[in-house]
Amino acid sequence: MSPVSWNREVASPSLSPASPELDVISLGRRVRHLRKQAGLTLDDLSAAVGTAPSQLSLIENGKREPKLGLLQQLAASLNVSIDQLLGAEPPSRRAALEIELERYQRGPLYESLNLPKIRISSRLPLDVLESQVGLLQELERKLNEQVATPEEARRANGELRAMMRERGNYFPEYEAEAQKVLKGVGYTAGPLSQHVIADIAENLGFSLHHVGDLPHSTRSVTDLKNRRIYLTQNQRQDHDPRSVLLQALGHYVLGHETPRNYGDFLAQRVATNYFAAALLLPEQATVEFLQKAKAAKEIAVEDIRDAFAVSYETAAHRFTNLATKHLGITTHFQKTHQSGIIYKAYENDGVTFPQDHTGAIEGQPSCKAWTSRAVFDVPDKFSAYSQYTDTPSGTYWCTARTERSAAGEFSLSIGVPYQHVKWFRGRETTARATSNCPDPNCCKRPPASLANEWAGNAWPSARAHSHLLAAMPPGAFPGVDETEVYSFLAAHSER
Repeated sequence: MSPVSWNREVASPSLSPASPELDVISLGRRVRHLRKQAGLTLDDLSAAVGTAPSQLSLIENGKREPKLGLLQQLAASLNVSIDQLLGAEPPSRRAALEIELERYQRGPLYESLNLPKIRISSRLPLDVLESQVGLLQELERKLNEQVATPEEARRANGELRAMMRERGNYFPEYEAEAQKVLKGVGYTAGPLSQHVIADIAENLGFSLHHVGDLPHSTRSVTDLKNRRIYLTQNQRQDHDPRSVLLQALGHYVLGHETPRNYGDFLAQRVATNYFAAALLLPEQATVEFLQKAKAAKEIAVEDIRDAFAVSYETAAHRFTNLATKHLGITTHFQKTHQSGIIYKAYENDGVTFPQDHTGAIEGQPSCKAWTSRAVFDVPDKFSAYSQYTDTPSGTYWCTARTERSAAGEFSLSIGVPYQHVKWFRGRETTARATSNCPDPNCCKRPPASLANEWAGNAWPSARAHSHLLAAMPPGAFPGVDETEVYSFLAAHSER
């Protein structure tokens, strides 16, 4: 990691979205086109490749990904090569429109419109196809114009979340780097103390300096020229000072360069957060702890928190890192403000989070029936609150706690599908709710009795937050003043 100008073009960071998978929608349309071109029925092709017609129909409709052996049989039966079968270009104008419409109908934009889906078949007139695709393209363009400034950030965040979901939120490369660092200072077991963390910094060649004039837009500043890390003296902060220091070291250990765009910036934040958590809750020790808890059917986030002396939020995040890889448990996480707005979220268990047309979850209101909202009304603020919630995508069990910060009160919740609840403490709860979101009649629209009485007779004065109107802060590190940081470093390097 070398000191470079914040505007310099640099290589991509190590954390990047996974390579795209096979485009099953495009493949399906191509198979259908080639089958009809060859004058074959589904039954004919089924007999040729030894697969049920219903399975071929799923493939043609882009709802099933065929195995390599079946792909080879299809290519042979349709008298084309594998490359031709998997070709990027649609075989016809109609096929291209069908693919585009199908993609829209499976995406978050169409979902947000709450419209019935159009059945795409050969009977659908070409002009209707063109009209529908054109309308959706124009709608997406106008929506993008309306949010042109934060659009890049929201899209980048959505892409990053998809990559995290694909990997089960587990990154072995960061686990390995954390293990090297711990081994370098002779760490064996127990919570990571400030003393051990100071040893880590020294072992990596950095000295620590606590100052009272840290630039207000930063949590730490690293001087790579003089190998110093500056941290605030202020004890009143929402972040664990150990995490702040470990994240600063993470940028160095992971070899980060200046972010080229907001996507790079977010990816680096995820990487350093993960790295810090992997130091505070080392993989081997945490997995052993979780496996014992699973065997006893007593998994609880508060136990992880207490065993490793971290915050509840850090313990919950770390659970999502390790649960799928080591315990075979899919899960989801939410950090929700008392206003109902989701600040952070992760899922790989099929739960349906609210999202806008870009796929962004942050900033969306959480369903009022969910545990993340119900916990705010629980009288006992010192114990974890657990609840079952029946949703359109299945029944989920969630456990949550509330924590207060300078930005207000937040709930932190971890949830799992019903099939995994047997491993968790709190599964005996009788609290149960039903959520029909994303149906707007669930909690977005008022009951008819209230609407009939008050519609047109109420005018609230909204508590508008200025950041809702603001552009994304400029710079490689959003909101950080380059001059202010350089002036700070120049002043302190002379001391």
